[in-house]
Amino acid sequence: MLEIEALHTIDTEYSADSIEWCSHPSYNNYFVCGTYQLEGNNAQSTSPPCRRKGRIYLYKFDKDALVVNELHRLETAAILDMKWLPEFALVHQPILAAANALGQIEIFEMIETNLKKISSLELNPTYHNLLALSIDWDTKMSLQDNHTKHLLASDSRGDISLIRFAYRGDLQKICTWSAHNFEACICAFDKWNENHVYTGGDDTFLHIYDMRTQSRVLLNKSHMAGVTCLLSHPNTEHLLLTGSYDEHLRAFDTRAMKQPLSEINLKGGIWRLKCDPLNRNLILTACMYHNFSIAQMADPRSPIVVGEFNEHKSICYGADWCLNACPDDKQLFMATCSFYDHKLCIARVSEKQD
Repeated sequence: MLEIEALHTIDTEYSADSIEWCSHPSYNNYFVCGTYQLEGNNAQSTSPPCRRKGRIYLYKFDKDALVVNELHRLETAAILDMKWLPEFALVHQPILAAANALGQIEIFEMIETNLKKISSLELNPTYHNLLALSIDWDTKMSLQDNHTKHLLASDSRGDISLIRFAYRGDLQKICTWSAHNFEACICAFDKWNENHVYTGGDDTFLHIYDMRTQSRVLLNKSHMAGVTCLLSHPNTEHLLLTGSYDEHLRAFDTRAMKQPLSEINLKGGIWRLKCDPLNRNLILTACMYHNFSIAQMADPRSPIVVGEFNEHKSICYGADWCLNACPDDKQLFMATCSFYDHKLCIARVSEKQD
């Protein structure tokens, strides 16, 4: 079993919903926290009833001194998801993609200790109330042009967009297709099959699409409520993990998707799933109305909960592991955030002593 000890608690002022630790090997002691704040109008206002504003915070965490410092804050539209670009041969500085409540995908570059916007794309300019809900980078280099990367985005209309990113160039939408009848909560590339992507929606369905034709090749109906998160396991081929409003963490063998390998009720609905950085088969889960839990997935057929973090008293949304880790480390670190209490926590994870 694991012991999880809170080291730092930070008030993010705005409601916090996204945490992403930088994957760039030279900057893996940096992370970002994204926020989503509804700004209402008074009764006499003729403006729309609210504005969705946000802020991205950039932090640096020293795991030896156990010190965290805010380096930069950037005013934005409300943030729903963020992802750092995996290491890219032509990119020397970290690159961050963000999905926002204006239906935009924005790209930021970390320059010294600041985030600078370098590109932006509206997913569907004709739809004025569109929210960009989730994003995922393709971890593989493009086969046709190693100067570009691909990005997948889902939105509140149920659509999925494939986007091309060229470093120092614009974002270009390659194609968009309708995937779900309601909000497309989540999308993810298959880390092992370059032709497949996964999508999950409020319609309770999990889909697999073939990118060569943008056609659906599988519809899975295992979930009892909306599919909210997807994790194509980076270290285990054919393993897909899913989370849902139905509170269950499910494991699937992508070669036989009719039934899950396993499912475990983690309570509260599951918003995010993150693999630990040392391949110890630990999955950090944001269980919205319950807590942040860590599941041991050494055997995907028999997951067990090995740690729980109960510092947050509001909706548990954002979570990620500190990626600044060495194979012989006895302890890991994680960052978590919650919504209405606008709380960010840094915690230490270690083996529980008898």
